[in-house]
Amino acid sequence: MLWLDIDDIHSIEIEVGEVEENKKMEFVVFEYKNKSWQERVISKRVGQPFISPDGKTMHLGRRYKERTETGGWSALKKLDSSFQKIQIMRLTASSKGTYVFDEIGMPDRDGIIRYSRLIDGKHEEPRPFGAAINTGKMNAHPFIAPDESYLLWDGRREGGYGNSDIYISFKQQDGSWGAAINLGDKINTEAWDAGASVTPDGKYLFFNRNMGKVNPSDKYDNIDIFWVDAQVIETLRSNQ
Repeated sequence: MLWLDIDDIHSIEIEVGEVEENKKMEFVVFEYKNKSWQERVISKRVGQPFISPDGKTMHLGRRYKERTETGGWSALKKLDSSFQKIQIMRLTASSKGTYVFDEIGMPDRDGIIRYSRLIDGKHEEPRPFGAAINTGKMNAHPFIAPDESYLLWDGRREGGYGNSDIYISFKQQDGSWGAAINLGDKINTEAWDAGASVTPDGKYLFFNRNMGKVNPSDKYDNIDIFWVDAQVIETLRSNQ
């Protein structure tokens, strides 16, 4: 899911994979205009997108595009070699330039979420978060707040509601990350709930949920997009 603008909410929903069917997938923009959602196809699928807080970079896992002077996007570029050895599905960035990203295809299915800070204009070697984040299975789809005050991600942990739940950790005054907090039964269900993002204006939390197959003969499950007031984050922050 990708946010392009603050005044109107735009998102691009894609799926990740290398099989032939996935190669036909497209980037689709959903824009709220005239009190209704409108959609349009803008390009072929090239990765799982995230727009940097300054709007100048479209991150696509291990690749990225830069905003051009005309408002379009450059050709695909690659991150440096330290990122190429990791199978990144989703990479997000803070206003300070810190990268936070996941890893797919791990044989033990743990899912390791890593970060890389921007220091003197260069990104440091990626490092894994501690146990507050990297506990349980299938940790994935991180979203770092622009001010780095919290981190959203999804995974499977003891005490969860179902297949995969969305969690949040708040940065503490000493710079450490607080214990993972489940977003609760108003967000998480017995199904796969994942891919949380907050709009650039901080008002809304968007996430995905597996709704199952529409028809028994369908090849793929139906993944719906949900959105709620992002005040849920501030409520959890105040209850720490």
